[in-house]
Amino acid sequence: MKVLAVIPARYASTRFPGKPLARLGDRPIIDYAYAAARFTKGVDRAVVATDDERIFAHVEKMFGEGSVMMTSSEHRSGTDRCGEVVAALEKRGERYDVVINLQGDEPFVESAQLQTLIGCFSDEAVSIATLKTRITSTAELLSPNNVKVVCTTEGKALYFSRQAIPYCRDVDASQWLGEGAYFKHVGIYAFRPQVLAELCAMKQSRLETIEKLEQLRWLEAGYGIAVCETATANIGIDTPADLEAAERALRHHERITQKLL
Repeated sequence: MKVLAVIPARYASTRFPGKPLARLGDRPIIDYAYAAARFTKGVDRAVVATDDERIFAHVEKMFGEGSVMMTSSEHRSGTDRCGEVVAALEKRGERYDVVINLQGDEPFVESAQLQTLIGCFSDEAVSIATLKTRITSTAELLSPNNVKVVCTTEGKALYFSRQAIPYCRDVDASQWLGEGAYFKHVGIYAFRPQVLAELCAMKQSRLETIEKLEQLRWLEAGYGIAVCETATANIGIDTPADLEAAERALRHHERITQKLL
């Protein structure tokens, strides 16, 4: 199985402009995500996909030619940016069996998580895969910044929401975690290339526009999404405040910084 990891990295973030090049420890954030993909066993190639010359120049200088590609500034999502990279590589004769979409603001992603995603595709019926992790606090459960997911008994996504799902009727929200397991979606995806192309060609759906979650477009269209559990609760960086939290966590992730030495 040949695997490509694409790391979308956009400079013009509304909440955190220039985020991929903001420093975490002594390195830009983008370095950590790229290194995690590049040094994961089973990943054959890693490419940063950006629309910014500053990000392009940094990644190419740091990791060498072929480590980054320029993509359109018109993309609606990182998934669309991944689709452009795959299409460009296919024109050059490079073909892959699985494409991982790893956001450039996920510096603490672990190789084991990426390998779990890759392993999902040993089942030929799987065309899209993602991850979930158990929610351990009520604040985390009720925050709309944390996307929740519920699944079938076979591990397929039923729905994703910014609301806490399922809703526990007749039980105070502060007690919901005692009623059963709740799961947070970890926003790393993997796709069969043909399915990725199909998703990128689709128009936004009603549920997607309501919740601002692109994976709901795929569910509405009838695509199955395999969801595997991970014990790691990643720290995504969306705001400067998130970066401060990541700085505090960095000392506990020496295995990540070692990859960059």
